[in-house]
Amino acid sequence: MMEDRKVISIAVVSVIALITIIIVARVSLKLSRAFFLILGADVAVIVAVFSCVLIRHRYKTRRMLMESRLRSEGRELRIEYSFLRKVAGVPTKFRYKELEEATDGFQALVGKGSSASVFKGILNDGTAVAVKRIDGEERGEREFRSEVAAIAGVQHVNLVRLFGYCNAPTAPRYLVYEYIPNGSLDCWIFPSNETQRRVGGCLPWHLRYRVAIDVAKGLSYLQHDCRSRILHLDVKPENILLDEDYRARVSDFGLSKLVCKDVSRVMTNIRGTRGYLAPEWLLEMGVSEKTDIYSYGMVLLEIIGGRRNVSRVEDPNDKSKKKWMFFPKIVNEKVREGKFLEIVDPRLIERGGVDESEVKKLVYVALWCIQERPRLRPSMAQVVDMLEGRVRLDLPPDTRMILVDLLSADEDPVADHNNLARLLTSMSSHEDNISTYSMGTTILSGR
Repeated sequence: MMEDRKVISIAVVSVIALITIIIVARVSLKLSRAFFLILGADVAVIVAVFSCVLIRHRYKTRRMLMESRLRSEGRELRIEYSFLRKVAGVPTKFRYKELEEATDGFQALVGKGSSASVFKGILNDGTAVAVKRIDGEERGEREFRSEVAAIAGVQHVNLVRLFGYCNAPTAPRYLVYEYIPNGSLDCWIFPSNETQRRVGGCLPWHLRYRVAIDVAKGLSYLQHDCRSRILHLDVKPENILLDEDYRARVSDFGLSKLVCKDVSRVMTNIRGTRGYLAPEWLLEMGVSEKTDIYSYGMVLLEIIGGRRNVSRVEDPNDKSKKKWMFFPKIVNEKVREGKFLEIVDPRLIERGGVDESEVKKLVYVALWCIQERPRLRPSMAQVVDMLEGRVRLDLPPDTRMILVDLLSADEDPVADHNNLARLLTSMSSHEDNISTYSMGTTILSGR
């Protein structure tokens, strides 16, 4: 643009100078032969200047049309390339500017966690996406790599799909997921005063039962059908999303680990969410696929009861104090009394439509999954079979609910980590009457 202005300015100044010369020659030389020579030369130069300007303008117009056509073709090729990569399941590397335009400057915030924020956006091809911005240097890089490595090549109907990423040299980094319109599960199972929500409500029983199966299938795929086993390590309602048909999608693989098929357990720092951590992880004894199974069982109880598993309630003996309430212990007691409907979310009981046989099945599965000994927990493939009725499901062993003692110890300033470790490991010296339960004839009978 500046070059064009300079050329036009030079042309105008040149023409004005030539006309001035003609006028001066006319006055001083009259109609002599020298005047006509100067007139002819100046007119020729003026015509040449106008010709050059015209040719330059036409050349510029043609160049702009060609550039516009090339940009259009390039955009179409990029969209087609992006489409083919999405069909093939290969993540696309996005430019920061593309994500900034797609999210309108990262304005539409749809979720926020301790180290990441999620924004809604629309790509050039019209695809709705959720752009996850991972903040922080070291932790952000670790979560970014874990999430891309875990889900980049994974394709399953019950897992959130990764469209692409933007790996800037410095934080923050970005992951681009498919957009799931109905938000996270916690907004649909817990009362509205317990969660800040944009969308949500009270999910009816038949959809909760279907969500339980969907999540189990997604986790089963990660543990059994991938080239390397993928441990999610942060299974909780906030990381389970519901699509437009209220089908569940497991999301947020920031803490996940890839484990070889022949490795039974790996060591990792405790980084999950309180209330969903398996006892062996709290004891720093390593994690395995049984760790996710424990978390799934805890989520299953929250789906059934519509309440958090671990909460603080008012102490009836002292109104000024609060004590820990552990919902799985209440569930265990109600199961032994045969009062299954008293476990269910009261809002669902009021509306009706709750199938007691399905409640019993979900409760039994949940109690099997949260067994304190990892070896007693079923695999996720077995959980799917139990939920879909392909195996016989018996009453789980009665557990000591060691976490109740842990919560009590947390209120005792004298208790330390070693005491809690001895408290948890002491369960290995007791059999808890499990000899009457045969995993081979109950859970494993369908495999």
